[in-house]
Amino acid sequence: MSVSVPDSYGAAGAAPDARRDAARAFALAALGLADAHFAPASADASFRRYFRVEAEGRSWIVMDAPPEQENCEPFIRIAGLMHDAGVHVPQVLAQDLAQGYLLLSDLGRQTLLQVIDADNADEFFTDAFEPLLRWQCASRPGVLPAYDEALLRRELALFPDWYMAQHLRTAFTPAQAAIWESVQALLVRSALEQPQVYVHRDYMPRNLMLSEPNPGVLDFQDAVYGPITYDVVSLFKDAFLSWPEARVQAWARQYWLRAHEVGLPMRADFDTFFREFEWMGVQRHLKVLGIFARIHYRDGKPKYLADTPRFVRYIRQTASRHAALMPLLRLFDDLGLIEG
Repeated sequence: MSVSVPDSYGAAGAAPDARRDAARAFALAALGLADAHFAPASADASFRRYFRVEAEGRSWIVMDAPPEQENCEPFIRIAGLMHDAGVHVPQVLAQDLAQGYLLLSDLGRQTLLQVIDADNADEFFTDAFEPLLRWQCASRPGVLPAYDEALLRRELALFPDWYMAQHLRTAFTPAQAAIWESVQALLVRSALEQPQVYVHRDYMPRNLMLSEPNPGVLDFQDAVYGPITYDVVSLFKDAFLSWPEARVQAWARQYWLRAHEVGLPMRADFDTFFREFEWMGVQRHLKVLGIFARIHYRDGKPKYLADTPRFVRYIRQTASRHAALMPLLRLFDDLGLIEG
């Protein structure tokens, strides 16, 4: 997940930053430039940072991914897969994997998150379907890591391990632990029973750029092979903005129809698809509650925690519609997760 940050390179009083300076030197050498404007482009919820290089009326992006914490190789490999599928992603122009730097083509300055609103959302989401469908249609088993039971459960464990233990300062009682295990089993089984395709894993407006062709797609380095509903629920039940539930269902139906048209292995009836879509969302939202707590308490980035009530609301709305998930609603009541 990336966020825009102000231009502060070289500002008076700026703290020394050896990696920033090395990233600038790497970019200048790769581009054969003696000098260029160099400024932050965005920061990441991980340890990655991005800088924009501008010279002679052109611009490029430098990814700074410290190798002791990040690995650039999945980004390079998945960028190639997505490009081959016809998805507009950054081109890798130069690399220094030992130091953790990539020079990338620049897809633009505005994310979909910055421009989308109630009036233009239909148009932008229609645009966003097409690269997602191309990516899914290119899917082949055995190419990307499997979104298997072990990974699904590791993600779900982030909720008790970080959101509960660190943020709520509590732990499950034995009765609550039994409810949690039963809910986990339902969510994992639903995910594994879905048709399996390539999964971007963070396909949301903040990672879609306004560009030509539109949209450009970013932040795909954690892609896996897994449930077909994962990316589409990420798109509509976003970490940073929410939509009326009737619109979400209408967009989900539009995607379902387009997926049938292009020959994806889609459920024959929309109701089954939409139930899997909603349950997949619950798995993701529980995971993100844990991730945002971890980012705050481990990594010292507090702003993400302010968005956690949105996920509590998503989970409560979905659980209230599905009898099998009502125990999760009661669990949230016990934990005091009422408002959102």
